[in-house]
Amino acid sequence: MSSISIIGLGNMAGALAGRALAAGNAVEIIGRDPAKAGKLAAALGGATAGTVGTVPAGDIVVLAVPYAAASAVVKEYGDALRGKVIIDITNPVSPDLKGLVTPDGSSAAEEIAEAAPADAHVVKAFNTLFSHVLAAGPADGRPLDVFIAGDDAEAKARVSAFIESLGLRPLDTGQLSMARTLEHVGLLAIGLVTHSFKHTDFSFGVSMLG
Repeated sequence: MSSISIIGLGNMAGALAGRALAAGNAVEIIGRDPAKAGKLAAALGGATAGTVGTVPAGDIVVLAVPYAAASAVVKEYGDALRGKVIIDITNPVSPDLKGLVTPDGSSAAEEIAEAAPADAHVVKAFNTLFSHVLAAGPADGRPLDVFIAGDDAEAKARVSAFIESLGLRPLDTGQLSMARTLEHVGLLAIGLVTHSFKHTDFSFGVSMLG
């Protein structure tokens, strides 16, 4: 099992924390509103509430904050994130939901990696899943697929083990630069919600043939 710190108090933070606790992982909830963080930790049962800016207890730190704040949060923590595996779940989508706001040739994950300490390792994951779909878990008897990308093999292995503990299937897509593609998949999901399905009760996955 893994030791997880989740920075953020939104729907994805709650969904990830709930599944992680159910799987036997140690979970720390960190948010700028200590009362809200404590309330969420208590509601989840078994989670602890951490303190903003101090060294997160978890070996894996999930960055569950909006893209616009992500790099600033990482810089604020600074050396407190040394040696940590950082999971970036953000989707850098424009306010009109029609594109991404990251510079050409980059991604949110790569920007976060630049802001993080040199010995921290960023892995992109979970950005293609809606929070309620993640919370519900396996659908139709098969695990949900979680696409990951990162430059460090050991970090990806640790994140993959965490994902598997949640009853989900990790699929390695390659180097951290592949986060650019995964973030476009997040945008694709929003486009489908807006123009086709009109709901978020779906997920992306891979079906093996033969």
